Amino acid sequence: MSWAVSINLGSGNLQHGFGEITAQVSSNMSVRNLSDKFVAPKPLQIRGSLPPAPEIEQLYRQWKLLYQEFYRERSWHSIREIKIESGGITYFSEVEFYELCQQLTTQFNKWLDSASFHPIDRKLSRILNPKAEIRVIIETNNPLLRRLPWHLWNFFEDYPQAELALSTLEYGRIEPQSSSGEKARILAIFGNSDDLDLQADRSAIETLPDTTTVFLESPGLQKLNEQLWAEQGWDILFFAGHSQTESETGWIFINQTETITLEQLRHGLKRAISRGLKLAIFNSCDGLGLAQSLADLHIPQVIVMRESVPNQVAQEFFRYFLAVFSQGQSLYTAVREAREKLEPLETEYPCATWLPVICQNPAARTPTWKDFNTSLKGDRGLNYRQLSLPALLLASFVATTLVMGLRQLGALQLWELATYDRLVNSRPAEPPDPRMLVVTVTEADVQNQPLQERLGTSISDRSLAELLQKLQSHQPRVIGLDIYREFLLDNGRTDLIELIQNEDSLITVCEVGTEEQNQRSGTRPFYGVPEERVSFSDFPVDTDGVIRRQLLGMATDPNSVCTADIAFSLRIAQTYFEPEGKEIERNPQGDLQIGDTILKKLDSQAGGYHQVDDLGYQLLLNYRASPGVAKTVTLSDILSGKLDKQLPNLVKDRIILIGTTAPSFKDYHFTSNRTAEQPEIAGVIVHAHMVSQILSAVRDDRPLLTWLPEWGEVILLWGCSLVTGFWFFYLISSVYRGIAVTTTLLVIPGIGYILFLKGIWLPIAASVLVVVTMAGTIVFWTTFRQHRD
Repeated sequence: MSWAVSINLGSGNLQHGFGEITAQVSSNMSVRNLSDKFVAPKPLQIRGSLPPAPEIEQLYRQWKLLYQEFYRERSWHSIREIKIESGGITYFSEVEFYELCQQLTTQFNKWLDSASFHPIDRKLSRILNPKAEIRVIIETNNPLLRRLPWHLWNFFEDYPQAELALSTLEYGRIEPQSSSGEKARILAIFGNSDDLDLQADRSAIETLPDTTTVFLESPGLQKLNEQLWAEQGWDILFFAGHSQTESETGWIFINQTETITLEQLRHGLKRAISRGLKLAIFNSCDGLGLAQSLADLHIPQVIVMRESVPNQVAQEFFRYFLAVFSQGQSLYTAVREAREKLEPLETEYPCATWLPVICQNPAARTPTWKDFNTSLKGDRGLNYRQLSLPALLLASFVATTLVMGLRQLGALQLWELATYDRLVNSRPAEPPDPRMLVVTVTEADVQNQPLQERLGTSISDRSLAELLQKLQSHQPRVIGLDIYREFLLDNGRTDLIELIQNEDSLITVCEVGTEEQNQRSGTRPFYGVPEERVSFSDFPVDTDGVIRRQLLGMATDPNSVCTADIAFSLRIAQTYFEPEGKEIERNPQGDLQIGDTILKKLDSQAGGYHQVDDLGYQLLLNYRASPGVAKTVTLSDILSGKLDKQLPNLVKDRIILIGTTAPSFKDYHFTSNRTAEQPEIAGVIVHAHMVSQILSAVRDDRPLLTWLPEWGEVILLWGCSLVTGFWFFYLISSVYRGIAVTTTLLVIPGIGYILFLKGIWLPIAASVLVVVTMAGTIVFWTTFRQHRD
C-alpha cells in the first residue's frame, strides 16, 4: 500500500507566513462500501499554518551565492550550465559553506516544528506507516519556496520510503493515448555539450531493456519539433546538456548556436503529452523553470535539478535512477534511492543530494516502468518485488515441503517412473555387448521339433544335447540355460545327463515364484544339477508391470520348490570372473563388490520410488542402449550347420545365453527400453541386459545407476524453488519471467538427462513440480496481498 500527502501552501510567503495550509492524505487502498463494492476512500484533510520565516529566505539566498561561487571557482567547466555569475563574494572557506548548510537545515526544521503546524505534522505521524511508500507533494506557485530543500524535513528521516515532489497550485489532467509499440519509446536529446561528457548518459539509456530510443545530437529547433509530433508518440523525454533558469523561465541549449524556451515547443510538447508522454527528465542545470513550463501543459511527471549540477553528479544520478526504475521500483522510490546514492560524492561536490527533484502533476497517476511497455502490462499490477527475502524463503519452504510431502505419499511415483523410461530411451546408442551370444528358441524352432520329444518344453532333449555339444566344443566361458525342465531327462540320453550334471560352466534356472494358499510355489530346477550351478530367474516388477530393477539375491523360501538364493545374472557374472580371480564380496558398508566396482543396494525410496519392495539385494537396471543387447542367433542357425564356420569366433570365451522367444511360451515382459514396435521383450533378453550391466560396470566402467539421498533431494527441490523465486523477484517483465520459468522447466530435464548418462537418477518430475508450485505460490500470494490491500 502507498500513500500520497499533498501539502497546499496557498498564497503565503516567508515574509508574511502561511495562514492556511491544507494537507490532504490519500492511499491506494480500497474499502468495502454498503453495496459490498470496493471503492477508494475519500482523502483525509488536515489544516494548519506556518509563521513568517524571513531568516530562511535570507539563509537560502546566502547559501545560493556560496553554492554558485564554490562551483565557479572549482569546476565551472564541468557544470551543465553555460555560465555561473559571480555573486561578488571574494573569499569564503568550505567550512563556512558547510556551516551555512547546517544552519539552513536547522532553521528550516525549526520552522516546520512550529506549534501551528503540529496538527498536520502529528496527524501524519499517526496515520502513516513508516514502512509504506509515501509521496509528499508540496503545492505552491512561489518560486523561492520551490527551491527550498524540503527533503531535509525531519519527516523524511522517520519515513525512509517517502520522497518529495513539487507541484503548482493549479493542475489538470489530460487523458493520454498509449504510445504505439510494445517497447518503451524514449526521445533522447543531447544538446550543447561544450565542456561536457554526455556519453555516460547515452550509455545508461542504451542498456535499458525493452526500449526504442531515438537519439538527437545537437538538433535544430525544426528537427526537434518534428520528433515531438511523431505519430507513434513517446513515453519518456530526456534532455542532457546545458540549461538554466532566468526570471523563472527555463532555457535549454539544444546546440552550439540555438537556445530556446519550452514555449517555442509548446504545441509539439502538448501533442506528445496527449499521445502518452508520461515523464520528462532534464539532466541539466537549474531546471525548475523548465518544470514550470511543462506543468502548464499538465505533463504527469518531470525530474529536474534544482540548481547548477556538476557533470559527474548528473551522470551518476541518471545511471542510478534508471537502474532502479527499470527494475520495477516506483518512480519516487527510484529517485530517492538514486539521490541518496550521491552522498559519497558530496566530499567533492557539496549538496549533491539536494539537487534532483520530482515535479508532479497530482491529477496524474505515477507511472512505473511497465506502463511504458505493453509487453509488461499483462502483469495486471502485480509487483513481485514487494516480496521480501523472508517471504521468498517462506514461499520456497512451502513449495518444497508440499512437493516432498507428495513425494513421501507416493503421488509422484508413476510420473518419476515414466520419466525414468523416457531417459532410458533417450540415451545415445551403444554397440552390442561383445562378450555375449544369445541363442534363441523361436516359434519356428519349437515347431521344427517332434511334439513327442518336446513334451511341453521349448527344446527337446535331443536338440538340447546337440546344441550344448556344439557350443562346448568351442570353449565358451559360461553357458546360461534360461529354460525350465521340471521333469526327468530322457533315460536314453545319458550324454545329456552327463553334460548337464558335470559341465561346471553351465548355469541353470528355477523360479521361486510366490506362495499361494500355503502350497509350494515356483518351478523346479534341472534334475541332478549341483546347487552351486542353480540360480533363480525371478524379476522384480513395478506396480505398472514394468521391469526397472535387477534382483541379485534373496533369502531362500522354504515354501518354494526353488531354493536358489542367487540370481541367474549374478551367478553367470560370478562364473565369468572366476578365471580372472575376481570374487563377489561384501564391503564394510554391506554392499556387494566385484573388484573395485560396488553394486549399490537399492532402498525403498531410491530415485522416484516410494516404499518399493526392496527385499533381497536389488539394483536399478540400466538397460544397454543398443537395438540388440548382444549378437543373437537361433537354435536352427546352429543345429543346421549354417554357422559352423562362424561359431568358433562367436562362442570362444564368451557368455552364451539360451532361452525361448516363442510367443506361445508367454515369457515376455514390459521394460523401460520398450518401443512401440517392440512393447515386450523376451525373458532371455532381459537376463542378457542384466548380465551385461554387471560385466560393463566391472570391465568398462559403465555407470551403475544411483540416486540422491533424501537430504540431497530436499536441497535440489529447495534450490529449484529459490531459482524460480529469483526470476519473479528480479525480472520485471511477465514475458521475461515466463521465458525464465519455461527455460528452468526445460533445463531441469536437460540436467537430469546429463546426470542420468553419468549414472545419477534425479527426481525430475518433483523438480518440475516444485518450480510450478513455487511460481503458483508467488502469484497467488502476491495477488492475495494486493487484493487485500
